[in-house]
Amino acid sequence: MKQENNLIEKPQKKHVDVGRILYIGFLMSCLAPVLCTPAYAASGTIWAKATEVMKDVYTQILGISTIVAVVTAAVALIMMNFSKSGRTVDESRAWLKRIAITWIILNSLGFIMAYVTPFFAGGQYTP
Repeated sequence: MKQENNLIEKPQKKHVDVGRILYIGFLMSCLAPVLCTPAYAASGTIWAKATEVMKDVYTQILGISTIVAVVTAAVALIMMNFSKSGRTVDESRAWLKRIAITWIILNSLGFIMAYVTPFFAGGQYTP
């Protein structure tokens, strides 16, 4: 019995080396400026970059929304054509209408941003 108890070892506490953690923190804070891109290396102004980012995000949202609209419209059309219940057909028509309206609104926002806002650049209407 005594030999079995000796085989079981108690878990040892892990030693935390505070000096090593402080040294790594110091190195990371000293090397952070080396790894950062300087502000003067950015092309254009911050507003030009923000406009570029917003156009990119909007393009991606529009692409995803178009795919989602086509898939959900296909499901609504399949449900409308193969359903035996009048209620399901009516709900499918309502969903199809909502999908089309939402997709048109998203596309018209892009049209407004691309073609209408340049007329009002600088706070004045310039035809």
